[in-house]
Order: sequence, then C-alpha cells, then structure tokens
Amino acid sequence: MNRLIAIAGEQSILLRALGGLAVKAHHKMEHPTFTRDFGDLDLIVEAKRRREFQEFMEKAGYSPHKKFNLLNGDQRQIYFHNDSEMKVDVFVGAFVMCHKIPLEDRLHLHPVTIPPAELLLTKAQIADLNRKDALDIASLLLYVETGSSDENCINLRRLELLCGADWGLYKTTAINLKRVEETVSEESLALAESERSQIKKRIGEILQVFDSMPKSIQWKMRDKVGTRVRWYEEVEEVAR
Repeated sequence: MNRLIAIAGEQSILLRALGGLAVKAHHKMEHPTFTRDFGDLDLIVEAKRRREFQEFMEKAGYSPHKKFNLLNGDQRQIYFHNDSEMKVDVFVGAFVMCHKIPLEDRLHLHPVTIPPAELLLTKAQIADLNRKDALDIASLLLYVETGSSDENCINLRRLELLCGADWGLYKTTAINLKRVEETVSEESLALAESERSQIKKRIGEILQVFDSMPKSIQWKMRDKVGTRVRWYEEVEEVAR
C-alpha cells in the first residue's frame, strides 16, 4: 500500500488509502482485538488524474477489470495484481457506496490515508454493518483523537458539515456508532476498561455534535419521513 502510494506520488498522482488497511495505518500499537486479515486494497485517486492513473496501474503490474472499468471508470475502478491476484478497489474523487462522501479536495491532508473523519465515515456509512467493520470503527476511535482539526484527529467539524448536509449519512452513521458502542460493551471482548471508556467517550462526542449541528430545511423534512423510506443505496458485490 505505502509503496504504491509513494510511486504514484512520484508521478504527481495523488493516491490515498481507505478501508481496513487505512484504519490499521492509524493504529498506535498491535492489539489482539483488532487483528484481522486483509484481502483487498481500497484506494482513492483524484478525478482529474484518473486517466493517467489507469496507465500507471498497468505499468505497476495490475490488470484492469475491463468491463467494470469501462462502465464505471469515472467513479470507480477495479484492478487485480498480476502475480498475487489481490483485488484493488479504486474510488475516483469521491467515495460512493451506501452514501456519498466527497474527497477530491481533501486527499492531501494525510500522507497515506484519507483524513480520519472521512475514514470513520466510510466505515460508518455501511448500512449492513458487520462485526469486522464495527471493530475497525472501534479501533479508529481508540487510537485517533477527536477535535477540530485534520492533523491526526477525527475532525468533528467535518463530521458536522457532511452529516448536517446529508440526513441519510447522518442516520446510518448514528445507528452504527450505537452498534459499535454495544459491541465494545461485550465482556468477551479483550479490551481494558480504559479502552472501552475512551471509545464510548468519543462516540458520545460525535453524537453530541449530531444533536447540536445546524440542520437545513431539507434535512429536517427528510427527518420527518424517517426510516419509513430507505435512506441508503444498496450495494452489490462486483463479480470478477
């Protein structure tokens, strides 16, 4: 991951990681609760450099998913490493799955990953959150402080801006943060009490931001509809 990002940077292609490996890049230590395997690599590239990126990936030893990239290449691309066949999922300019998270102008803020606030949201926006992703969120909340900047920090103002403009993103994130809180409360989970408290404290801070953040008329109208109408996109797995 780091090597691919560095080589791309040498060619003026701004490439950053997201997903589980990006979360791991923010871990301050190895923790048995958050140890897991990583099958795929998730990346995002600037939209304005997507054509140069396509050429770069093939030269770097990755084969494109030709049909998928032809149909979706302006928003998302998929590659496979020629030797290991590892799948590389590449978003272009924005992360779009169950919800959309804009990133085009934010990729320069961290040398390897997308900013922690958006990294948190890319996990928390999953409508059908599984345990692996819940633990990824928990680990990020344990190791990265909350605050009002982007420097090694989950920027609460950024969460406020994005979730205050998108009721659906807010709703899924709020639901999943409460699921994470329930997960870390399990006694069987190998967490120190101080670690549980830290994670829950930061969840509380984010939920408090959601309560107090400015809300547009559109946001308030969608809130009245609530969960009677599906508020997220359903995401299908991509076949090779």
